[in-house]
Amino acid sequence: MLTLKIVSPERVEFDGEVESVLVPGTLGSFEILNDHAPIISSLEKGKVEYTTKEGKVELGILGGFVEVKKNEVSLCVEVNQSE
Repeated sequence: MLTLKIVSPERVEFDGEVESVLVPGTLGSFEILNDHAPIISSLEKGKVEYTTKEGKVELGILGGFVEVKKNEVSLCVEVNQSE
């Protein structure tokens, strides 16, 4: 399992365990699974999709950054309020 924390300027959008995370990277979307290599990447407008035990969740973003290290995924994003 991965630990995912999604933070926006307004609040913490999500903080918990997930099975996978799909993010809209600047050079294309990529999926983060357990034991992913450490990475820092910028994000562009699109959807962040993450899978919890309850199912898939989507969050529209306008951009941001993602950092992955030791099965901890941190997203700092601007949430698309129009979705």
